[in-house]
Amino acid sequence: MTPQTVPLRLVKDGPEQRAIEAGEIDAIIDHGGSNVILLPAARRALNQAAKRGTAAKRDTADEITIANSLLAALPRAEYQRLLGNLEPLTLKSGEVLHEQGAPIRHVYFPVDCVVSLLATVQEGQGLEIGLVGYEGMVGIAVALGQDIATGRAVVQVAGTAMRMKAPHFRQEFQECPLLRRELLPYAHLKLALARQTIACNCFHAVEARLARWLLMTSDRVRSENFFLTQDSLAASLGVRRTTINVAAGPLKRRKLVSYSRGRIRILDRKGLEAASCRCYARI
Repeated sequence: MTPQTVPLRLVKDGPEQRAIEAGEIDAIIDHGGSNVILLPAARRALNQAAKRGTAAKRDTADEITIANSLLAALPRAEYQRLLGNLEPLTLKSGEVLHEQGAPIRHVYFPVDCVVSLLATVQEGQGLEIGLVGYEGMVGIAVALGQDIATGRAVVQVAGTAMRMKAPHFRQEFQECPLLRRELLPYAHLKLALARQTIACNCFHAVEARLARWLLMTSDRVRSENFFLTQDSLAASLGVRRTTINVAAGPLKRRKLVSYSRGRIRILDRKGLEAASCRCYARI
């Protein structure tokens, strides 16, 4: 027997019609035809929700980007223009972003991650000459016209960043004088930081250097708590893992820091600054 379609009839001034007019009914379900008929109020609500969702996604991207100081310093119109080529991503601890002697394929604007810049020698050994967090970018050489990495960039503290393909960044850098205004002084500061770090590594005790490094990392993650392995600390300071244990001992005994299974917490920031070498204040 073929099912018959029964037309929907509303009784004038009946309860169904009054409910629809009051907005108490969002849709009518036609079980026979397996259809859902949305009433105008429901359609408007869905459209508004879709618009809010799109705006929320855009605001989230803006929020991630603003969290990087270099990009946040740009006028909003310029920075909005960059968003089309910026990709948010999560970086893992130990992830290599650039390898020395290899082409630079992307530049990175950290948000809450920390990246170590290493000068490498034979057998992959390296010494840290810079640390980059939310205040800067990784791949500044591209802004200076260089396509090949002169050192290794390794993620020390996992977190989020914004990434842009090097060719897109090169074009934006050439076309946006305001971007050049922000990045060229930053490149000069990174060079000064590298010089200071090299001098520090040569002349200061490991304990003082470790205190400086912990403070610098804390500044860049904007927290007194972060995760770091002894191996990554040793690689950054150019020492053995056992040397890190020896250097960290006095800091823990004086209750300046606590360390458990890679989780570091700064307990006494003023005390740690006093234990650090003068390079921390200069940097």
